[in-house]
Amino acid sequence: MSPVLEMRGISKSFTGVKALNDVSFTVEPGEIHALVGENGAGKSTLMKVLSGVYPHGSYDGSILFEGEERRFRDINESEALGIIIIHQELALIPLMTIAENIYLADPPTRMGMIDRSAVYRGTQALLARVGLDEAPDTRIADLGIGKQQLVEIAKALAKNLRVLILDEPTASLNERDSEALLDLLLEFKAQGIASVLISHKLNEVSRVADRITVLRDGRCVDTLDCHAGPVEEDRIIRAMVDRDLAHRYPQREPKIGETVLEIEDWSVFHPLDTHRKVVRNVNFHVRRGEIVGIAGLMGAGRTEFAMSVFGGSYGRKASGTARLEGRPIELSDVPGAIAAGLAYVTEDRKELGLILAEDIRKNITLTNLPEVAHSGVVDDMAELKVANAYRSRMRIRCASVYQEAGQLSGGNQQKIVLSKWLFTDPKVLFLDEPTRGIDVGAKYEIYCIINELADAGRGVVVISSEMPELLGICDRICVMNEGAFVGEFPAAEATQEKIMRAIMRNREARA
Repeated sequence: MSPVLEMRGISKSFTGVKALNDVSFTVEPGEIHALVGENGAGKSTLMKVLSGVYPHGSYDGSILFEGEERRFRDINESEALGIIIIHQELALIPLMTIAENIYLADPPTRMGMIDRSAVYRGTQALLARVGLDEAPDTRIADLGIGKQQLVEIAKALAKNLRVLILDEPTASLNERDSEALLDLLLEFKAQGIASVLISHKLNEVSRVADRITVLRDGRCVDTLDCHAGPVEEDRIIRAMVDRDLAHRYPQREPKIGETVLEIEDWSVFHPLDTHRKVVRNVNFHVRRGEIVGIAGLMGAGRTEFAMSVFGGSYGRKASGTARLEGRPIELSDVPGAIAAGLAYVTEDRKELGLILAEDIRKNITLTNLPEVAHSGVVDDMAELKVANAYRSRMRIRCASVYQEAGQLSGGNQQKIVLSKWLFTDPKVLFLDEPTRGIDVGAKYEIYCIINELADAGRGVVVISSEMPELLGICDRICVMNEGAFVGEFPAAEATQEKIMRAIMRNREARA
């Protein structure tokens, strides 16, 4: 079978930096071809070359589609052939309806006017194909991220889809939505539609991919045939990072001390529905030098609990008591929480954790400006000294601390967020999904930083939807469901099965 798509000897440079170096890549009809690699390996750049985001002439090499060489000048030309790319940041207009988003570029017309009946019927048919049970006139803003992802795919189907490119499609999805999306790719495969899947989640890649190509430093270093036998994740990781990760999680000898933070009978109500209790009578503690994990399904109340403790960042009518190092503390606002010694690293670093248009220096010092100011005026040299110190300490890969945060990889952005909160010298850090959307090599570095924080005597609380991550780095795991803690396990006794059993047992008891 000849490839439906072939990229030959693709090279691409940015101001002297070679992002792609002689990369060749093929996709067979109806194949799911996964593209993996560390952040900065060249995956997204390669797909932007393919889709015309980087036009012909801005790179070396050739692209063949259905055996014919193509020279795309822009994304419209690639889409006209059915090559559709869906970026990690979805390109939907929130205040427009599903139907309006799907047919925005090319609506069906009748006598020179938009045929709204045809738009409505066409949208219904496309939504049925992707398994989305929503009315076509539903606003995008009223949909969750998983459903928005399906709207993007429906939008692609409206353009005579032949090759679907998905860049980190499940990074922001819960487990159920991720499974549904992967099942949809398998359905497309049965229909003869090819897919290119860019993902850091190797378990998902192994589940659906026919082949896996690994990029490292802009080069193609390995291509695995998933039908030739079981694909070992360790082999993929070795190819990605060019080193053998004998242990996916760094080794650590915990030195756990006395209780540093204690929360008793903590309850919080929904910010809009003040009769709905989101966090229910929670008792929680973390000790000095301890890493405590909070496990639970999406919507269990984990983030709501952490944000409510962090100065009432979430919810209303918070009640309960909090003590830090045995002394009562007031957590009614964020400055008070910071002053007490708490820090919270949000799960959404792009929207809530960073000012992407500002440089690294300003992002790092933002939480503690008095420390780099004299008489109320920020001292540029003091700010520069602090930023460079954290750049070195956290191993942030950047041209300089004057580089915009938005230009860095996800792993380096996360290091900036951690630096920002470490600059406040907290005693307890809440880390909400600290490795979401970053590659396996950067994850290992974040785990090392978490270990260093605990070894320095800080209490660390990790919220994660990846159970292997919690099992790999935590000293103790608390299980949350429907706003309450329903189980607790020392690391030596915790398993995925025990955690899920605690969740399901609680659900059945409430039913």
